[in-house]
Amino acid sequence: MYSVIMTTFKDRTVGDKIINALLEQNLAACIQESEIKSHYKWQGKIEHENETLLLIKTRAELFDDIKNLILELHDYETPEIIMMPITKGSKTYLEWIENIVRP
Repeated sequence: MYSVIMTTFKDRTVGDKIINALLEQNLAACIQESEIKSHYKWQGKIEHENETLLLIKTRAELFDDIKNLILELHDYETPEIIMMPITKGSKTYLEWIENIVRP
């Protein structure tokens, strides 16, 4: 099964470390990034932050490895790390993910 794992970051250096490590270790076939505005409650305060959202295309069974790598490299105390299953996709795209990421 395939999935998209999402995480966010503020610091470009941190984001680049995460992106490069995921690709170098064949944990992701593709990572897309998008600038977003996040609004959330943290330690009793409402926060409004500019962040970058990463969409990490991978195999679902690699979630723990990806989660651990993000936790190791991230500067947030509690980074967003969530997985959404890809329930359907084009056959050739899913085959490409299969061929890129490690088993």
